[in-house]
Amino acid sequence: MNTAPTTYAIRVDGHLNDHWSAWLGELDLTRDDDGTTTLTVSVADQAQLHGVLAGLRDIGAVLTELRTTGTPAPICPSVLERPLQTERLTLRPATAADADPTWAFRQLESINEWLTGCPANLEGYRELFSKPARLATTVIVTLGHDPEAPTIGDFMLRREDAWAQLDVADQARDTQAELGWVLDPAFTGHGYATEAVRELLRYCFEDLGVRRVTANCFLGNDTSWRLMERVGMRREVHAVRESLHRSGRWLDTVGYAILEQEWSPA
Repeated sequence: MNTAPTTYAIRVDGHLNDHWSAWLGELDLTRDDDGTTTLTVSVADQAQLHGVLAGLRDIGAVLTELRTTGTPAPICPSVLERPLQTERLTLRPATAADADPTWAFRQLESINEWLTGCPANLEGYRELFSKPARLATTVIVTLGHDPEAPTIGDFMLRREDAWAQLDVADQARDTQAELGWVLDPAFTGHGYATEAVRELLRYCFEDLGVRRVTANCFLGNDTSWRLMERVGMRREVHAVRESLHRSGRWLDTVGYAILEQEWSPA
């Protein structure tokens, strides 16, 4: 008896080039507005599905979601397992209700200049912000410890596999994390971003047990890379005219990292 094929939606971090569609077996490929790529594949059995997933791992793609089409998107657990508190801040997992307060500063040109992008209206932003994979990697930063305290920023914390050769890939799973941050410009100049990043580094190394944390930005975003250096990260990459900015200019980007043995509590 022939088994009807099952169609899966596979979401991975980053925008894959079209040529990977043919390499992976002529999969339908959609680049999403949130910086991810969704691939659609119909398979007759699990062996075929595992072959596609192995191919994605071979090209270094990081899987964020796997589901059969026609089913609701799964609830992705937040990488931040519990709220964290510093002397002046609370860091907590994001919810869909955080879309409106974060839109208030993300739509500002001074902020959006350095972001991958921001939808043109609040409705579109709410839809993007509320995607399970987006919520799972978003950390909301509020001023103070009161539940009604104002939101002053949203940070990104993504746990991921390190690159590894296939025969040792299991040992590289979930061994590193990537950080990103957006702070409301009304609250800059007080050290809040530094305080929040230091706490997330502590969480990554002490609670998640990762061995390496990375971050990157445009070279022109000196506020961001100076923060990376302030918390002890070192510049590993300076890519010259590597990224196309919406202004039409090709801009330099820089990448920073810190290892667990290089980190020390503030």
